[in-house]
Amino acid sequence: MSDESHADPRRRYSGPVVDGPGKSASRAMLRAVGFEDEDFRKPQVGIASTGSQVTPCNSHIDELAEQARGGADEAGAKGVVFNTITISDGIANGTEGMKYSLVSREVIADSIETVAGCEGFDGLVAIGGCDKNMPGCMIGLARLDRPSVFVYGGTILPGENHTDIVSVFEAMGAHSRGDIDRIELKQIEETAIPGPGACGGMYTANTMASAIEALGMSLPNSSAQNAVSDTKRDDSRAAGAAVLALLDRDIKPSDIMTRRAFENAITVVIALGGSTNAVLHLLAMASAIGIELSVDDFTRIGRRVPVLADLRPSGHYMMSELVAIGGIQPLMKTLLEAGLLHGDCLTVTGRTLAENLAEVAPYPDDQGIVAALDAPIKAQSHLRILHGNLAPEGAVAKITGKEGTRFTGRARVFGSEEEAQARINDGSVVAGDVVVIRYEGPRGGPGMREMLTPTSAIMGRGLGDRVALITDGRFSGGSHGFVVGHVSPEAFNGGPIALIEDGDEITIDAEDDIINVALSHDEFELRRAAWRQPEPRYRRGVLAKYARTVSSASLGAVTDLPE
Repeated sequence: MSDESHADPRRRYSGPVVDGPGKSASRAMLRAVGFEDEDFRKPQVGIASTGSQVTPCNSHIDELAEQARGGADEAGAKGVVFNTITISDGIANGTEGMKYSLVSREVIADSIETVAGCEGFDGLVAIGGCDKNMPGCMIGLARLDRPSVFVYGGTILPGENHTDIVSVFEAMGAHSRGDIDRIELKQIEETAIPGPGACGGMYTANTMASAIEALGMSLPNSSAQNAVSDTKRDDSRAAGAAVLALLDRDIKPSDIMTRRAFENAITVVIALGGSTNAVLHLLAMASAIGIELSVDDFTRIGRRVPVLADLRPSGHYMMSELVAIGGIQPLMKTLLEAGLLHGDCLTVTGRTLAENLAEVAPYPDDQGIVAALDAPIKAQSHLRILHGNLAPEGAVAKITGKEGTRFTGRARVFGSEEEAQARINDGSVVAGDVVVIRYEGPRGGPGMREMLTPTSAIMGRGLGDRVALITDGRFSGGSHGFVVGHVSPEAFNGGPIALIEDGDEITIDAEDDIINVALSHDEFELRRAAWRQPEPRYRRGVLAKYARTVSSASLGAVTDLPE
């Protein structure tokens, strides 16, 4: 090998690892995994795969990683595949295991940063399928700030009778009410998930994939492709090659993930009717790249951006049906032409968002999935950031308007998801109740579990517009109904939600963005004086470590805030 040390600026990180006689040991190790002489003179592109048999969302991703490696190799790099983890919300929901879900976002980010930082990869492709994979990958890429492209693993196809995973959860609620028998429940269970791919509605996975495309960090259409398709394989291969073009021009995530790009991502999430988890994850991604973003930015943008897509869980259609009419690109072009997107933002193509959208054709005239701007499904955002004496730091509501925009009811207070679920299932929760599930926040849970099981049970029992649910936990992208999550400060930190008692009157107003409990200041202070912080639920292991380091949900529940 030459004594010239990393003269190629594209090899800024790999050169110090493999160049010169002093790195013979490094090269010897790499020869054993397939490197040849010429490979040591090429930029190295790490391919972070979340492939796993753990979940159908990720069961095909190792194949996509090989496609990305092939694309990088063909473009003149040396691709190196490595793995990180995934968990499955759909499997873990309603159990103690769900406490690891949000934690996995941090593990994924840490592992990508760790491998790439250690091995000296010059650029990266990260491929995610389930919903925490995507922000986890993006946080890792942002911290490293090396030329990078994100690839979405793609959406699942619909199950029999237009079903998906949320259909199963809601069938469970219908079964508990006696509306369907066990045979009918089993039929839905057996047919709703037909193969690989992320959950089929505008749930968190498809929401975050769309947000990342709007942010400019994935290739056009990456968010709107079926998991098992030639287009998804081609997307993965193109991503590997795209990293080389980014290396040639030294375009890094910090050049793309600007504040205006995050505003584009928020705009697209709102127009699509996306998941509340987008708030949590976009805040965390912005923090990782050093961009100031707050929950109130969602309110500011939401006042001028309408909901246009009739997608599940609140709407009728699935992502695969949006894929069939052109994905999110025509929607983005409509938003751009209306002045709702910043067209000058740079993307991983090396072109601006406006340049990427210039030749995009409109949706077919006969489609009914995406409404026109002058006839929106909802004139303002469905994602409402609520403030009040119950949530001084804010809470996130997902109010489409179908469940109404205002709810006042009596509190039914539970100290865990399991307690609430039992009372919903046995009929104790009735119309007019506000179900309060607390000590499920980032620190208190720990891990901020999603409340898909109780919200689905409420819907399955026919109470979606007659019962509200608030929590310092969060919601699945599949949750719908009158739901408010991310209540901050959380109960474990002594937030007002810790002081609520059964029968207290709670008002949720999604027009004026208020969440209040009818208690005087003096009564609050009396209860606060009597409150004692509970003992941590975990004292060792990853959940204990997470609880000690995690920030408030209002800051994105991040674990690496600067000192």
